[in-house]
Amino acid sequence: MKKETTLGDLSDVGEEVDSVFISDPDGLHGSQESKSVDGQSHPKLGSAQLVISGRGKKMTRIDELGDDHAQTSKETPLRKDAFAISPEEKVSQIECRFREIMEILGLDLSDDSLSGTPKRVAKMYVHETFGGLLPENKPAVSLFDNAYEYNEMLVEKDVEVYSTCEHHFVPIIGRAHVAYFSSGQVIGLSKINRIVQYYSKRPQVQERLNVQIVEELQKALNAKDVACVIEAKHLCVNSRGVRDTKSSTVTAIYRGKFHDHNIKSEFLKHISIDVDFNL
Repeated sequence: MKKETTLGDLSDVGEEVDSVFISDPDGLHGSQESKSVDGQSHPKLGSAQLVISGRGKKMTRIDELGDDHAQTSKETPLRKDAFAISPEEKVSQIECRFREIMEILGLDLSDDSLSGTPKRVAKMYVHETFGGLLPENKPAVSLFDNAYEYNEMLVEKDVEVYSTCEHHFVPIIGRAHVAYFSSGQVIGLSKINRIVQYYSKRPQVQERLNVQIVEELQKALNAKDVACVIEAKHLCVNSRGVRDTKSSTVTAIYRGKFHDHNIKSEFLKHISIDVDFNL
């Protein structure tokens, strides 16, 4: 159950607190401005959060969540002005900011090995790792009439997934297994891979990625009978925090005919999931 934080919950934060701001940007509790404890109105903060600030003390909603993975929407969270600047300008700005990060870490950017890193990272972020954030990269889908009258399950298995955990910005690496029944048309097989890649190349949570793949295929195929299983290793778990290198995550979405036990069993038999795979 999601914890609701109110002013009454703040009695244990200490006497050093000067002000409290509570933001409700999604309008979940009605249209309102953020209010401080002194009763003054303030502009809404950029995201739903609780901020307690004072002399030497600051606690945010981020601190409260810790390593817990909050979930918000099946749509990738984007600002309204996400595409106000060109990809080239994004590369330029990210390069400057990543240079600052490296300098804060104490790295010597005059070293030949490091001098080009900020630009390399910026280009990688915009055009590769997070290329799925750019609408122009969305794959065009080619459909063909089902001339073979193949009306059985079609399975595309072991589609590589390379994504990024949106909570720690470290890789999610795995495989997607996709299946559908034709409603009269079929999709080029490579387009399934490209759809998986497109939605993978953005900050993600696996559950959202799974939903986005299935719903995009349903839309492209004009078909309701679609299924997708994703098995992946999250390096936010494998390489940091608990550092459990053996664990993996499996998510599955079944739509239409795939809710039938026999059809679902056939699909799972086809893909023969083995979660003990190596990175």
